[in-house]
Amino acid sequence: MNTDYQAVQFIEVSADEAGQRIDNFLVRRLKGVPKSRIYRILRKGEVRVNKKRVKPEYKLQAEDSVRVPPIRLAEPSELPSNKLDKVSQLEQHILYEDDCLLVLNKPSGLAVHGGSGLSFGAIEALRSLRSDCRYLELVHRIDRDTSGILLVAKKRSSLRELHRQLREKHVQKDYLTLVHGSWPKKQRSIDAPLRKNVVASGERMVIVDQQEGKPSLTRYRIERQFSDMTLLKASPVTGRTHQIRVHSQWAGHPIAGDDKYAENEQLSEMKGKGLKRLFLHAWRINFEHPATGKTMQLEAPLPDDLKAVCDALS
Repeated sequence: MNTDYQAVQFIEVSADEAGQRIDNFLVRRLKGVPKSRIYRILRKGEVRVNKKRVKPEYKLQAEDSVRVPPIRLAEPSELPSNKLDKVSQLEQHILYEDDCLLVLNKPSGLAVHGGSGLSFGAIEALRSLRSDCRYLELVHRIDRDTSGILLVAKKRSSLRELHRQLREKHVQKDYLTLVHGSWPKKQRSIDAPLRKNVVASGERMVIVDQQEGKPSLTRYRIERQFSDMTLLKASPVTGRTHQIRVHSQWAGHPIAGDDKYAENEQLSEMKGKGLKRLFLHAWRINFEHPATGKTMQLEAPLPDDLKAVCDALS
């Protein structure tokens, strides 16, 4: 932690930053400062907008002047070197890029961001690759073990617009997943509420809970039937943690290679068939371009390791 106190700051809100709540604005601006501290300085009136006290839910307007008191800041975390193989190779995984957004075909095993013992994730690696880009933020997340499409905003206005589309269910996401057993042809969707749960070992799991779970809906379509496995297209309508994984398991067809929700014998069986990770791939996405409104459809082809498993099964 930096031991020096910085001086009072006066920040003029740009048109791109307008519309967001003051608390969210400060969380992003004051990297490393705990949220509890940010809410404390707001509550005490130490943060002023146009010389007036404001509540955390105040929505900023373009050209607002925000006074931020002297506050202890964390040292900025160092970005990984763009010469690292894991970073430089991401350049080949960029599916689309313009002034507003970047679409990455994320490799399996790479977390979307650092933390929990990881020095960096996809977003830190991209910030290193695009060091000239002033703004890069994740639009959504996918699990570390899941490969495939990840949207990254290059402007605050793009992030806001894409979040609106996600909220209003205007973004269509399709995954490819291999599940155990023969998926019933009539099972076209699973509507089962999900709740986060911590088991006795301390591991975080997600479970179906009809009373306290949050509404969760996934649509399914059979892409290919093997003798004892099924390749599915899974399209989550809601965006809950581990949604496709838990819905598939709840239907009696856990995802191949899922070390959280599949049985140990199933994991061993799939390792014997050459599968070394979760068979879940964010394959296709449809959304409206945040600036032009044009319909965008992007696909990330099934990675070679997952293709090889399908070939072995057939």
